[in-house]
Amino acid sequence: MDDNRIVKLYLERDESAIRETAEKYGNRLRTLSYGITCDDQTSEECENETYWQAWNLIPPNEPRSYLYAFLARITRHISISICRNRSRLKRSAFICELSNELEECIPDSYDMERKLDEIAFAEVLNGFLAVLDKEKRNIFVRRYWYLDSIADISKRFGISESKVKTTLHRCRNQLRKHLKEEGYAL
Repeated sequence: MDDNRIVKLYLERDESAIRETAEKYGNRLRTLSYGITCDDQTSEECENETYWQAWNLIPPNEPRSYLYAFLARITRHISISICRNRSRLKRSAFICELSNELEECIPDSYDMERKLDEIAFAEVLNGFLAVLDKEKRNIFVRRYWYLDSIADISKRFGISESKVKTTLHRCRNQLRKHLKEEGYAL
């Protein structure tokens, strides 16, 4: 079933919307959650919580053209929250490591709130991603959105771990430069 029809079911408050969503995106959402939590049972809980939140967020939202992105964002936030709440030290350390990698590139929340709202920042970030070639953009997104390990990215794209690390380092430097050019204080 296409995304428009699934969203229409949510808008009509038809419970089959959840079944259709699970059938179309369930595996991808569980995989995303598992990449963060490293636990099958937790990833299933996150998937189910995603459906519950989607049910409550549609309406007023109507993510007809971006349903998977809408669901993935929910799943990602739930997974990170559960990971923090359960004090998974090893995984928390990994998430902190990724945050540290980007902290020099992204302005602190106080500064960002004062200068531009989240939508403007997202546009600047999307503008940066748009200028990257496809491989660099995919590596960057796999690392910082999907939280894939260097080894997983290396396998996925058939390149060395060294190349992944170098690419990420250069992308962070480019992002830092791009944000400075856009007026963000780092």
